[in-house]
Amino acid sequence: MDERILTAIVPAIGLVSGLIATYVSLQNRALLAEVRKELAELESRIILRLNGLYLRKAEAELREALLEERLETLVERKREAASA
Repeated sequence: MDERILTAIVPAIGLVSGLIATYVSLQNRALLAEVRKELAELESRIILRLNGLYLRKAEAELREALLEERLETLVERKREAASA
């Protein structure tokens, strides 16, 4: 009788531990997929922010150059008006 119980319990324990391992493995995969998704979203946000900063910097440089050009034009006109 004891041998029959042991022959039934040992495979049952193996089956339960296999099922638990499978469940834990699936949970780990799901967690890993979620982390990868969050990392991809974070990377996307960082790249968009950096691109926005660089674009704004380039726009500011262009505006500054245009402003300098306009000031030079105004100074030149004043000089011409003063000399005439």
